[in-house]
Amino acid sequence: MSGPGPKTPPPLARRRESPAAGFSIFEVLVASSILVLVISTSLTVLQYGMRAVDTARNLTLASQICQSALEVLRLQNWAQISALPSSATIDIRTVISSGSSSTLDTTLNSLTGLFTCTRTVTDPKTNMRVITITVSWHGNDGRAHTVSTQSRYAKNGLNDYIYVSH
Repeated sequence: MSGPGPKTPPPLARRRESPAAGFSIFEVLVASSILVLVISTSLTVLQYGMRAVDTARNLTLASQICQSALEVLRLQNWAQISALPSSATIDIRTVISSGSSSTLDTTLNSLTGLFTCTRTVTDPKTNMRVITITVSWHGNDGRAHTVSTQSRYAKNGLNDYIYVSH
C-alpha cells in the first residue's frame, strides 16, 4: 500500500512575496527633518528660558542693592543728606556687606562686580532732596539692564515738610 507522500506544490503555483520591510528614503527624510526641527526649537526655548532666569536673578539682586543703598541713606541726618554730591558712584560692597568676612559676603562681593550703582541727588525745593539710586548691568547675552529707585528726603522729615508747606 502506498500512501500519499509529502505534498509538493504544483510547479506553476506562485507564492506571494511580502513587501520589503523598512522605510523609504522619503519617510526617513521627513522623520529626520521633524527631529531636527524639534531639537532646534527645544534649544531655542531653553536659551530664552536661561536668559529669563538670568535677568530675573540679576533684577532681584539689583533691586536689593537699591533698597540697601536707600536704607543706608535713611540712617543719615539732614546735614549728611544735604552734603551729598549731585552725582556719585556707590561702592556696592559697602551697601550690602555685613561687615564680617563670611562666606555670604565673599559670594555677594563676587556678584557685585557685575553691577554699577550710581546715586543722583536733586533739589526740587528748599530743604528737600530727591535721591535716585540706579543699578545697571549687562546680562549673559550682553543686553544692558537698569533698575532705579527714588526717595524724597526733607529737613525735619518728609511728613513735617508736607505739613509745613501747606
